[in-house]
Amino acid sequence: MKDFFYSIQDLFVNVLFAPMDSLRALELENWFAASTISWIFMLIGFAAMVYWMLQLKKFNDNNEEDKSISSHSFL
Repeated sequence: MKDFFYSIQDLFVNVLFAPMDSLRALELENWFAASTISWIFMLIGFAAMVYWMLQLKKFNDNNEEDKSISSHSFL
């Protein structure tokens, strides 16, 4: 059973978190490169949020959602 938990630890530490470790090592070598990568991820997240908000606005403008008070029984 102990080996099972050690294998889970090995999976997370050596495989799944390897990109974060490389980013941490990059920060020690070149701060501007690490910050640039972080800003790229932030821009991707911002673009995804804007896209999602535009999709929500499109569905809201089409009045496709049932907004009546009796739409849910718990209301």
